[in-house]
Amino acid sequence: MAEDPRRMCPHCRAFITNRDKVCPYCHEEVGPRSYRPDPSGLLAGFIPQARYTTVLILLINLAFYLATGLYSMRSGAGSFMEIDGATLVGFGAAYSPFVFAGQWWRLITAGFLHGGLLHILFNSWAMFDVGAQVDQTYGTPRMLVIYFLSTVTGFFTSVMVRPVLAVGASAALCGLIGAMVAAGVHDRSGYGALIRGAYVRWFVWILVFSLMPGVDMAAHIGGFVGGFAVAWLAGAGDTRYAAGWTNRLWQLCAVFCVILTAASFLKMYLSFRQFGG
Repeated sequence: MAEDPRRMCPHCRAFITNRDKVCPYCHEEVGPRSYRPDPSGLLAGFIPQARYTTVLILLINLAFYLATGLYSMRSGAGSFMEIDGATLVGFGAAYSPFVFAGQWWRLITAGFLHGGLLHILFNSWAMFDVGAQVDQTYGTPRMLVIYFLSTVTGFFTSVMVRPVLAVGASAALCGLIGAMVAAGVHDRSGYGALIRGAYVRWFVWILVFSLMPGVDMAAHIGGFVGGFAVAWLAGAGDTRYAAGWTNRLWQLCAVFCVILTAASFLKMYLSFRQFGG
């Protein structure tokens, strides 16, 4: 008999079958079949089921784009469609001379900035889908840690190999894709292979796109590696990571990431004011 399709327990996030009415791991009732990601390729998320955390991140990105766009228009150096480099540096873009001079916070703030309207639209569309699926698979605390650390590893890789400005949520996006690949590696079933293959194709398409001039391949690779590594530790579908002290530890890590992000924005603001922004 063919193996039943698998889904995720909404309580402990272990992988179970569609026949299970009670989770064999946490012994909670699972009820009707819950949401499963649809890993059917690059166009899978035309109507994605976004979650609160993903929407909040997108709103923060949009707010910063509006701020940089208006400032760029006021300065006359850029426009709302294309943000000038001086504005991006002022608002916290990753740039190796400044990062190496001690402005570590740029490795974080750069992930919330975008260089143009098409840039933020593409990243937002992809994030709207992938972010929801990572949140569903790993839970909000682990999703936030994955997002934060893949942003840092992405822009750290970028400033180490490229002495140019770097901005964009695509480093974190690639980290989320890496997290879904890790989920597919953890799940040894045919469903896991489907997940793994679908998100590997996502990343391959992004790498092909990264060959275009001006696209930051280093940030994409660094973000993917960071996201995969954190997600591998997070253990999607592994009940050891779904309850008890390990779950509380991930919650504390998520709070720390949020605090460090807020501190980075404060450092950006103080630096901006110091140089007459």
